[in-house]
Amino acid sequence: MPARSSSAVWQGTLKEGNGVMSLGSGLYEGPYTRASRFEDGQGTNPEELIAAAHAGCYSMFLSALLSNNNYTPTRIHTTATVHIGQGPTINLIELVCEAEVPGLNETEFTDFAAQAKAGCPVSKALAAVPEITLDAKLL
Repeated sequence: MPARSSSAVWQGTLKEGNGVMSLGSGLYEGPYTRASRFEDGQGTNPEELIAAAHAGCYSMFLSALLSNNNYTPTRIHTTATVHIGQGPTINLIELVCEAEVPGLNETEFTDFAAQAKAGCPVSKALAAVPEITLDAKLL
């Protein structure tokens, strides 16, 4: 499998500086600042990109688990919310998933959802986060 990369450039001090984060694919490049990370300023931040990666990875991993067990998901929608606390440290990630999977019952879905949380590569990479919650609903 190919390695993936992204980059960031920061200029100036923490308070007055600014930067740009870019995906290696070229599909995204956006500004970030202290205000966009620790307040409600314009731009993105590393935690928002981690949230996108976690939501995407979780959805794909859940789809793979379902497909490998003869279920064809119609739709899987996952939101990841990354909380940053003192330190600063990522201290909580909340995963919320809603899935449409014909023929699957709630008990089976709950089991697959938990397996996806434990097994997706981004969840594994974020193992140092003290708490990752999951609220998974079968629609």
